[in-house]
Amino acid sequence: MSSKKETIKEKETKLLELTRSFCTEKLDDEYVQLCEKLVKKMGRKHDVPFKRGRLEIWAAAVIHALGSINFLFDKSFEPYVSARQICKHFGTKKPTVSNKAKTIKDMFSMRYFDPEFSTKGIASENPLMYM
Repeated sequence: MSSKKETIKEKETKLLELTRSFCTEKLDDEYVQLCEKLVKKMGRKHDVPFKRGRLEIWAAAVIHALGSINFLFDKSFEPYVSARQICKHFGTKKPTVSNKAKTIKDMFSMRYFDPEFSTKGIASENPLMYM
């Protein structure tokens, strides 16, 4: 394996550890699985987005991207965590994380009720599910 691929694999492993740690502590197992699916999908891109930049920013952005389409920031939903709490946990700035999260969402065309990246609870609430 080339050293470039090894470096990306190492970064992917570290990114998975960061997201898993946050999700285990503050969210739930479903978010652990969604983060893992998203990080691995990012790692398969031709131009791997997390090969540059701080991994803490990418970890926060992955959780932010998933959270934004799954109503994580809405207090009437469970689990609930604010974007500020995510940034505080990773020692990142909200505008930076928001921009990276937008990049991730655009990269995979993520949206509300996304069939691939929605939690089971959100997916079951999809108003188009019965049409």
